[in-house]
Amino acid sequence: MTATFAFVLLLITLALVFDYINGFHDAANSIATVVSTRVLSPGMAVIWAAFFNFVAFAVFGTRVAKSIGDGVRLDLIAVDWRLYVLLAALMGAILWNLITWYLGLPTSSSHALLGGYAGAGIAAYGGVSGLLKTDVWLRTLKFIVLSPLVGMLLGFTLMVAVHWIFRSFTPKRVDTFFRKGQLFSAAAFSLGHGGNDAQKTMGIITAVLTAGGIGGLTYGPDGTLPAIPLWVVLTAHAAIALGTLSGGWRIVHTMGSKITKLRPIGGFCAESAAALTLAYVTLTGTPVSTTHTITGAIVGVGATRRLSAVKWGVAGRIVWAWILTIPAAATIAALSFWLVRAIHEILA
Repeated sequence: MTATFAFVLLLITLALVFDYINGFHDAANSIATVVSTRVLSPGMAVIWAAFFNFVAFAVFGTRVAKSIGDGVRLDLIAVDWRLYVLLAALMGAILWNLITWYLGLPTSSSHALLGGYAGAGIAAYGGVSGLLKTDVWLRTLKFIVLSPLVGMLLGFTLMVAVHWIFRSFTPKRVDTFFRKGQLFSAAAFSLGHGGNDAQKTMGIITAVLTAGGIGGLTYGPDGTLPAIPLWVVLTAHAAIALGTLSGGWRIVHTMGSKITKLRPIGGFCAESAAALTLAYVTLTGTPVSTTHTITGAIVGVGATRRLSAVKWGVAGRIVWAWILTIPAAATIAALSFWLVRAIHEILA
């Protein structure tokens, strides 16, 4: 086994660890509403979400994976340092995810990954000019703002519409109907979660294989990655599904009860609003934060009762975590790259 092949295996393992952590870190996105409304027990909820996380590839394809893989221009980095940049990027994303999970803060694994790559690229190359495709980054940064706003608007609109449509129903009948409806809305959101978040890992693994020259994968003439191998698709979806099965209860508590109190009707509207948003952006190949999307939808649903029904202090703390994610992951990744380079020079 060559040193390069062994290093590629290490990076693939780390990418799958990131995917697994993404699953239990973002499990709250998929299950918090359905658990907090007591429609499903925590155990059944994670099984339900994990199944739809796994089968998402059959619905959404690999557009987001290609965007992530093509968005990180490893072909412009010296061959000797490509894999080290990816190692540092993954370390930045993984460590930031673990920190925010411990603190119970729902943050974006997607933005942690992109921030990690930016930090590692700056440390290795002195900047990110040319290393990050502008269109991918602009779309990603745009949806940092748009995804929670769209989720909030759709959540508010759906909640108002549902209240009007079911205005003549008794509260008990409405509750019974939307307890069943939440099974479908939770499944739809889990599909979007798996379809968007698992694909980021696929893009990184394919970038690792291509940078290492493994499996005959090579860059296209314009620096784009080849097609995502099927085994990478299946492995990435399996890892995020296993992570979801592990729970992530600290963030479930924040998402499910600290932002606003949800009933089945509200849980259905929040999940449906977030699922519609994720379906659109995933089909357009845009990597977004499922966390931002569902949080915005929950806030929108809570605001239909009254603005004071939303715990804005908790929401503000979450927003600060969102703002810090990219620079924090970038800083950790840059420090990781300098450490790896120092070790490399000692051993060389």
